[in-house]
Amino acid sequence: MSKISALALAASSLLPQLAAAQAAATPAPPNEQVVIPQVERRDVRVPKFPSKDFEVGLMLGTYSTQSFGASGVAGVRLGYHITEDFFVEGVYAASKVTDKTFEDIFPGQGPLSDADRKISYYNVSAGYNIFPGEIFLGSKHARPSSLYLIGGIGSTEFAQQRRQTFNFGFGFRVLLAERFAVRVDMRDHIFSYDLLGKRQDTQNLELTAGLSYYF
Repeated sequence: MSKISALALAASSLLPQLAAAQAAATPAPPNEQVVIPQVERRDVRVPKFPSKDFEVGLMLGTYSTQSFGASGVAGVRLGYHITEDFFVEGVYAASKVTDKTFEDIFPGQGPLSDADRKISYYNVSAGYNIFPGEIFLGSKHARPSSLYLIGGIGSTEFAQQRRQTFNFGFGFRVLLAERFAVRVDMRDHIFSYDLLGKRQDTQNLELTAGLSYYF
């Protein structure tokens, strides 16, 4: 075999290997999307979940008017929970006092007429939950609860006199269900009045319990 024939044979045997190496060195083209999906877009209505930040409730209890003893009181409240810690609320309540003590000392000369014995008040207050937690109802059931401080300003009408009133106190709330809660409040209402020719500042304690609904 001549040298030319040997070189030609060697070259022909190396050509497939060179072609394979070149193909391996060349990067593969990116995959092209062959099928384009036809997706029909539709409007989705996002459900609106109730925030349950508003609170409305009824309350019953006792209101102790200074110098006139304690009487039953009833009222309504409307509140708004700004955050988990702070809330505001408005209250309207009414009671009826008695001047029996004065009548026992001075028969027929009590300082209050029938119209004067009615007492009503409204106020706007702010509260702060100082001890949020849970309370156990039995051995297996725990419900959210909170101890809070509250105070505000309003007006009291008593003996046909309307006076600015400050209130402050504390309360305890237990959430019995998703939307219902039981509350117990203790407050002091501070206002002044003039019944016996002398104006005096009074401390009037109130203890109430009530049921609230959240929406």
